[in-house]
Amino acid sequence: MKDLSENKGRKKKITLKDIAKKTGFSANTISRALKNKEDISKATREYIYKVSKEMGYIPNSIAGSLRSGKTRTIATIVPDISDPLIAIWVKDIETRLRLNNYNTFIINTEEEYEIEEDAIFFALSKNVDGIILCPTQKDNKDIKFLINNGVPFVLLGRRFYDLETDYVISDDVHGSFLAIDYLIKKGHKKILFMNGPGYISSAKERLEGYKKAFVENNVKLDENLIKEVGNTSGYSIKAINKIIQEGLEFSAVFAFSDIVAWEIIYALQNIDKNRFKNIPVIGFDNIQSRFFYPYPLTTVNYSKKKIAYKAVDILLSNIEEKFHDNFKQYIFETNLIVR
Repeated sequence: MKDLSENKGRKKKITLKDIAKKTGFSANTISRALKNKEDISKATREYIYKVSKEMGYIPNSIAGSLRSGKTRTIATIVPDISDPLIAIWVKDIETRLRLNNYNTFIINTEEEYEIEEDAIFFALSKNVDGIILCPTQKDNKDIKFLINNGVPFVLLGRRFYDLETDYVISDDVHGSFLAIDYLIKKGHKKILFMNGPGYISSAKERLEGYKKAFVENNVKLDENLIKEVGNTSGYSIKAINKIIQEGLEFSAVFAFSDIVAWEIIYALQNIDKNRFKNIPVIGFDNIQSRFFYPYPLTTVNYSKKKIAYKAVDILLSNIEEKFHDNFKQYIFETNLIVR
């Protein structure tokens, strides 16, 4: 076999001096142009950037971070990137950060607190400028650690009631209320609620909205119809099968998320298609706003892009401010999409 590398010497790394030699500008001018400094004319900046790219120049980000004290890198820590909702959030977060000349890396926690804790320490070991976190909420010691050490961070989709932090969430109480109010007005009184784990703030608030709708419609609530299921794939299928086997009667289903809703529809169809064909199922998140699914689903909607963008904007503001006393807490409105 011929050694293709025998006549190829290793090319040296392109430096500012190489670009200066090519363009006729000083190394200092090249450096300032590549940093987009406004004391260098726009035409010169564009020309130098074009030449540097053609020559294959790669900026030394480590050296830049040592000078500025910033790596322009954000850690995004989420429960499960395979969840379509999380994927939507991560995509919008990455887009918003890129527009602000930041990069991000993603860490999955698998909804495990120990992994979340390790993820935070790993991120900080990489000198990230800040963290966007959708917490497992099984504990809050890692959140207290971030607070006590002055690390800029913002919570996404969930919040702690016993800690003051920045967060962006949807109006889970109102969204849940809208779904149940709609079903009650359609004549349903036995509404099965397949909720997420009770330690998650969004699950608590959706349960609050569920109960509120029964009270305001003067309909008796059956506590037996409130079930907690895991918020990762597969749990709700097992749960609904068990509910059917136990003979629990219901005429409609409200699910913690769209994914849970589709799993329930799938399970009911497999159990007895004719028996359950008229059972309405409502989800939460409206992921069909971004993904095509062949089964239209009535669901609670909110702007996922606004939530992701606001999380980024809060974090970048905190990075610039260093210290702030006024916490930025946003609850985005929800509405029901009937399909």
